[in-house]
Amino acid sequence: MIHVLLVDDQALLRAGLRMILENAGDMAVVGEAEDGAAATVLAVDTTPDVVLMDIRMPEVDGLEATRRIRASLPDGPRILILTTFDLDEYVYSALRAGASGFLLKDTLAADLLSAIRVVAKGDAIVAPPITRRLIERHIGTSGDPLPRTEAELRVLTEREREVLELIARGLSNAEIAGRLFLTEGTVKGHVSRILSKLALRDRVQAVIFSYECGLVRAGA
Repeated sequence: MIHVLLVDDQALLRAGLRMILENAGDMAVVGEAEDGAAATVLAVDTTPDVVLMDIRMPEVDGLEATRRIRASLPDGPRILILTTFDLDEYVYSALRAGASGFLLKDTLAADLLSAIRVVAKGDAIVAPPITRRLIERHIGTSGDPLPRTEAELRVLTEREREVLELIARGLSNAEIAGRLFLTEGTVKGHVSRILSKLALRDRVQAVIFSYECGLVRAGA
């Protein structure tokens, strides 16, 4: 059973999400919070597997709540940001703060359930076009690579750099395997080693890292 904490300042939206999740059969809602402060307390008290986190809330928003939960529970729940995207300017920062990805609020129920199952297993949700657009918006096209992350990139083999670049461009393991003429299992091995060498938690952080270090250029 996947335990989920719902965080949104709209009671009606929380009720709809609860209905969807509880009808899934393999999920249980362990709590609801209407702001980030309450979410942090509930996350510690209920230790959910996944937190569905709204980004815009009064008092303490989803970005700060994500930071607080990560600080309190570094090995704790996976956090999925719920956003309208076009209105939210903080999603990139939320990903850097420790969120495992983000979903649009008009996501289909089936896709929402699939996303929760993916992150509950320790993976991340990367919506390639939206992720790239967010990163491009916040990093821009003229920023210099960060010296520290540039140095970290040198620990990768040439093949691992290729795989990392394709991750950043939004390709799945299967698509990377096809592009590089490898088996999917081999690609998974490369991904695991990349994350380990760079001390990254998941694919979301790998995408952000790739842009920050200059491996992939915004707009390229």
